Amino acid sequence: MTADKQNPGERLLKTSTLWQLLEARVRLSSTAIMLIDADRGLKLTFAQAHNIAERLAAGFLASGIAPGSVVTWQLPTGLTAVMTALALSRLGCVQNPVIHLYGEHELKSVLARSQSAFLLVPGAVSERDYAAAAGRVCAQLEQPPVVLVMDGELPQGKPSTLPPPPQDGASVRWVYYTSGTTSEPKGARHTDETLMIGGRNLATAMAVTSHDIGTIAFPYAHIGGAMYTCMLLASGMSAVLLGRFVPTEACAAFQRYRVTTTGGSTAHYEALLMEQRRQPDTQLLPDLKLLCGGGAPKPPELYFAIRRELHCGLTHNYGMTEVPLVSAGTPQDSDEQLAHTDGMPVQDVEVIIVTLDGDIAEPGQEGEIRLRGKGVFKGYTDTALNAEAFDQNGYFRTGDLGMLRADGRLVLTGRLKDVIIRKGENISAREIEELLYSHPRVANVAVIGLPDAQRGERVCAVIEAAPGEAPLSFDEMVAFFNAAGVMRQKIPEQLEIMEQLPRNQTLNKILKHKLRELFAAGH
Repeated sequence: MTADKQNPGERLLKTSTLWQLLEARVRLSSTAIMLIDADRGLKLTFAQAHNIAERLAAGFLASGIAPGSVVTWQLPTGLTAVMTALALSRLGCVQNPVIHLYGEHELKSVLARSQSAFLLVPGAVSERDYAAAAGRVCAQLEQPPVVLVMDGELPQGKPSTLPPPPQDGASVRWVYYTSGTTSEPKGARHTDETLMIGGRNLATAMAVTSHDIGTIAFPYAHIGGAMYTCMLLASGMSAVLLGRFVPTEACAAFQRYRVTTTGGSTAHYEALLMEQRRQPDTQLLPDLKLLCGGGAPKPPELYFAIRRELHCGLTHNYGMTEVPLVSAGTPQDSDEQLAHTDGMPVQDVEVIIVTLDGDIAEPGQEGEIRLRGKGVFKGYTDTALNAEAFDQNGYFRTGDLGMLRADGRLVLTGRLKDVIIRKGENISAREIEELLYSHPRVANVAVIGLPDAQRGERVCAVIEAAPGEAPLSFDEMVAFFNAAGVMRQKIPEQLEIMEQLPRNQTLNKILKHKLRELFAAGH
């Protein structure tokens, strides 16, 4: 039976390590295309990727990088980044990927915590000199890493010089530092197994085959980069790599390479939708079958707009640095399920909902989402954080609020910090956000609670106006909520208009802690 005729669960490759997964894929489909570098027009087959990564691993070994070495790399999305990750996997190093958009402050903070022996950076990219920045950062560290500049001719060596590849997929070989929703980064420890579980579950949910062409149009050093690589190897599909996501350029590349599935986050969906609206009489991406992503809430209105205007499916997922994939929608789900839920919990990730009183929630009852299983990370590098991060039964406390419906689907309702307690009444920020998002003059919105002497907290809505539209006035906003029949206690008492909401540098997630700092100070 050929791979493509097997059912999805059987055709996905499964091994103990990432390098073994690459070797298994090469044996099965060596000449199939794995990666397409859209910026340079280059294509690599699975066999070519294996050969390049093996020679690169030997070059790293000659440069002093050995099995077990802790290596931080800060590389933009492209062939070099993917080959570096595979080469370090071949050696059995501990990898610490850092988003290439991070500045010197963030890089110094990560290096001070990771105690890396080596730092891999590109040369100059878009007028930014990474090598010079690395030098300045390392000069401030007591034990600076050795810096290798991955520019021009990359390190190469003879594969015959390499030691045997690692066989243990349960050892910690990846450390991802959280992207900045808190003041201090936390290092989440992962294994090849946890990342491959995420990749296999993503492939299963998306129902991809070796005929699909996907994209990595987000920073590859995000945990989604390694997870997506695992999906490529498990399924045999291809991916187009984009060094940066500029909607017009991205759409041109997607058309050129006949991309069948793309995504990243809600911001990517919105950008593609805006491009389609600029040419409503022409189908922008005729080969596109599915948008898929996560990282930020997906308003139901956006789901239906994508279906109606881009003429493709949209499956939104839930994951995080600590657990790459928690739940996922599938193309077989109903419109109602895809628009209003975050999918079904995936294999090897056990989901429970714990109420604020500490009880296990009933179906449809809100509480904190807690996770356990082989797909969950192995704790933080700072072990002092683990006592608070995990409960007495070993479940990871996500800090996210949600509910499991009677049909088994998970619905995110907000963050524990997003529960606004106004005069003793619990108010869901996400509920208010989704209502405001449906207003035609609202492009994006964040709802936060601010300290208030009389109420405990007051509800504040922060809005980005839709392009070409006048921003809502406070009275118009109140009238909108009244027309929707919203209880008076939930209507925001404060409205702020911003040209652009503050976001992180990976998946454009809105940084509510920045908004709280800004508006609690009265600015």
